[in-house]
Amino acid sequence: MADFHQNGHVATLHDLRRVKPEAMERELEQFADTRKITLILPSLYSELKGDALTEIVDQLCSAKFINRIVIGLDRATESEYRHAKKFFSRLPQDHVVLWNDGPRLKEIDYRLSEMGLSPMEPGKGRNVWFCMGYVLARGDSEIVALHDCDIVTYTKDMLVKLLYPVANPNFSYALSKGYYPRIADGKFNGRVSRLLVSPILLALSKVIGDHDYINYLSAFRYPLAGEFAMRTSILHDMRIPSDWGLEIGVLSEAWRNLSPKATCQVEISDAYDHKHQPLSEEDASTGLSRMSIDICKALFRKLAADGVVFTMETFRTLKATYYRTALDMIESYYNDAVMNGLYVDRHAAEKSVELFASNIMEAGEIFLVNPMETPFIPNWSRVHAADQDLMRLMTEAIAQDNTEYSEENA
Repeated sequence: MADFHQNGHVATLHDLRRVKPEAMERELEQFADTRKITLILPSLYSELKGDALTEIVDQLCSAKFINRIVIGLDRATESEYRHAKKFFSRLPQDHVVLWNDGPRLKEIDYRLSEMGLSPMEPGKGRNVWFCMGYVLARGDSEIVALHDCDIVTYTKDMLVKLLYPVANPNFSYALSKGYYPRIADGKFNGRVSRLLVSPILLALSKVIGDHDYINYLSAFRYPLAGEFAMRTSILHDMRIPSDWGLEIGVLSEAWRNLSPKATCQVEISDAYDHKHQPLSEEDASTGLSRMSIDICKALFRKLAADGVVFTMETFRTLKATYYRTALDMIESYYNDAVMNGLYVDRHAAEKSVELFASNIMEAGEIFLVNPMETPFIPNWSRVHAADQDLMRLMTEAIAQDNTEYSEENA
C-alpha cells in the first residue's frame, strides 16, 4: 500500500489502490475525445527481436485513448525498416515509423547541420527530438506521452496512470513523470538512481548549500524514469540533451519553463523492470559508466548556469562527500531489502559507488576544460525560425518513406 506523503516541491500522485484501472481508463477515453493523445516510442531495431516490445504492442492494441503512435526507429537497414513497419502494422491506431537512418531523414538532418542545428550525436535524445518535431508538425495532438521499448513488465495501466494527470481537464499539470520501485528477480535494481543520483544530490546540498534546483530534483522519487506525459504546447521550447542525460534534461527544462505547480510525479507501477545496462568499468564510453558521466555533466552545467561556481577543489570535496553519503545509503538499502525479503549485493554496490565517485571527477574535469559544451539540441521553435519549410519537408519525407516501403511496394 502506497503512502500519501507530499514533499512540497512537486505534487506526488499516489496509487492508493482505490480506483480500478478500468474505471480510470474509461475516464481517460472521455478526456481523449477532446484532447488528442500521441504516444512516442523511441526504439532500436534490435528491440523488435525481444519479448518486451511484442508485449508492449499487444497491450497498446486495446488503448483506445491513444490517437496516434509515433515510432522512432534507430539502427535499421531498409529491409529492417520494412520489417518494423510490418511488426507495428497490427496497431489499430494511426501510427507512423520514422526511419531515422533512411536517406530522406538523413537529408533532413543534413539540412539541419548546414544551419548548425543538427543533433550532435546519435542516441535516444536525437530519436525523441525528431519524433517531437513530427508531433509538432502534425499539429493535431494536445498531449504527448513517451516511454521506452524495453519494459519487460509493461501493462497498459502504466500508460493510463501516466497520462491521467495531464489529460484530466480539472488538473493544471503540464508535465507528469512516472515513478515506481525497481524490483525484479528478488533484488533491488536502478543502480544509477539509487547509488549515483540520490547521493550526489545530497552531497551537492552539503557542498554548495541549499539550492532550489537541487531541492526540485531531490523531490522526484525516480528522477531517471523514462516515462513522461506532457502538454504538446511545451514541446516547442524544450531543449533536450542528445547524450544520456535525457531524463535529467527534461526535468531541468520543466524546472526552467514551468511553474512547480505545473509538474507532478505519478506512481504508475509496483512491478517495473527493463533491460539492464552493464556497468562498463573498463570503458567509460558505454554502459552505466558513460551514463553516470553524462548525468554528472548535466547537473554541473545546470547549476553553473544558475550561478554556482565550480573549481577542481569543489569537485574533490564533492567526490569525498558523495562517497561517504553513498556508502551510508548502501546500508539503508541493504536493511530495507532484508526486511522485504530482497537481496542487495553490497560488494557490487560498493564497486558501483567507487566507479561513480571516479566519474564525478572525470565529469568535473571535462566541464572545467569546456564549460560551454552544450549537448542540448536546439528547440523546435528555433528550427522553425531558421527554416520555416523544414518541418513540412520532414513530414513529407516520413510520409513518403511509409508509403514507398509499405508491404504493397515490397
